[in-house]
Amino acid sequence: MENNIILKMEHIFKTFPGVVALDDVHFELRREEVHVLLGENGAGKSTLVKILSGTYQKTSGQMTIFGQEIDIHNPKQAQELGIGIIYQEFNLIPKLSVGENIFLGREQTNHFGVIDQKKILTGAQKILSDLGVDVNARHLVKDLGVAQQQIVEVAKALSLDAKILIMDEPTSALTDREITELFTTIRSLKNKGVAIIYISHRLEELFEIGDRVTVLRDGKYLGTQNICDISKPELIRMMVNRELKAQFPKQKSTIGEEILRVEHLNRSEVLKDINFSVHRGEILGIAGLLGSGRTELARAIFGIDKINSGRIIIKGKRHKIRSPRNAINLGIGFLTEDRKTQGLIMQLSLKNNISLPSVERFSSFGIINNGAEDQAAKRYVKELRIKTPDLNQKVMFLSGGNQQKVVLSKWLCSKADIFIFDEPTRGIDVASRVEIYQLMNRLTAEGVAIIMISSELSEILGMCNRILVMRQGEIISEFLAEETTQEKILQSALGVSAVA
Repeated sequence: MENNIILKMEHIFKTFPGVVALDDVHFELRREEVHVLLGENGAGKSTLVKILSGTYQKTSGQMTIFGQEIDIHNPKQAQELGIGIIYQEFNLIPKLSVGENIFLGREQTNHFGVIDQKKILTGAQKILSDLGVDVNARHLVKDLGVAQQQIVEVAKALSLDAKILIMDEPTSALTDREITELFTTIRSLKNKGVAIIYISHRLEELFEIGDRVTVLRDGKYLGTQNICDISKPELIRMMVNRELKAQFPKQKSTIGEEILRVEHLNRSEVLKDINFSVHRGEILGIAGLLGSGRTELARAIFGIDKINSGRIIIKGKRHKIRSPRNAINLGIGFLTEDRKTQGLIMQLSLKNNISLPSVERFSSFGIINNGAEDQAAKRYVKELRIKTPDLNQKVMFLSGGNQQKVVLSKWLCSKADIFIFDEPTRGIDVASRVEIYQLMNRLTAEGVAIIMISSELSEILGMCNRILVMRQGEIISEFLAEETTQEKILQSALGVSAVA
């Protein structure tokens, strides 16, 4: 079995100013295996793989790859060693085409040394076709949705002909069908001798695709097990050092008065005659496949995208929402699906991000009251258990899950009473998910209304009171959560008649 080990990381330490991110971590990878790397947000998973990919340099420890002890100093060296990585946060250039992004830095040229766009697009389209996805290599990345951008990241990594492939939350924005296709690709790669390091917070996936699992907690190594020898509750206990009693701790709340109504809303060919309402104390779910118009609807309500016609009525009064500032002033908060580019300013501190939508409340004559700003930030760091060395830490240095909690905090701080959550638990570990669900319960108990968009039907069913299903820019059905099933929602989203 020792001959099958192609990667060994021993006694790995990594420190940042004020933070020990990895504390004596061990990890090994065998040929033709999917090795799951598991842990809560902030456990050190992403730091470990960034060391392997050359983004970070370890503080101390040893790495052996294909039998040779080596230090990886940059991502290019990692690629030359046969290491490919798909990060949780995208690493794409929006104004380039899909094909150009896939072959970025490895552009194919003709006999005269000129970049050959036809070769690039043909090669990229073949990789995408092999993945079984419908993405046009000629389209610009900026015109793609989050799920399609994730697919481009997968194709980009596969184009490197990697022998070690790291997948950091590769399915977080994919539909069930796309996940099935990705798993088929992963199994094919295993059969070709590729070894895969797989990071995911969707525990169900691990038992379907994983061979072994290594668990980290608070930057420390807890152990490695064969997937077939461990149960889901045992994994959760290893990760969080406690049991989680309920995956979806939905609590009954009193449904109050209508707070938001949308009537006959239209936007070009994107949204067609949208009608719905949401009440205080209610969680309204919006389900649908990629391209169904879910996120576009949220953006229109929040004033990001201009609507062509329709009415938005808030607390009984019609409003024209021309910008996000209008929406914020009307008590609407929008947690976007892409926290990195739309939800946070990565170079600003945790404190500044939390106070950003409410900065006028912390200001007098244009001067920010730092004491009041600090007090508000401390409150949400404590309530949401955000792991950070201090309030002035730049959010770019926080883990993905803690970044998501900062986004939540800024809307809590804004005192919004209508929340739009677009994929609120994307890239969030199992314990943090429960904390977010409990926060949603607290908000609805206080009379807040929540619109939750999610690709995970189990989450929609587990937390929502009512569910709207969208397809091709229209709301095509409505269900009470307690009276429907995942199968019925999916059939509606696909436009398939129920089978008796």
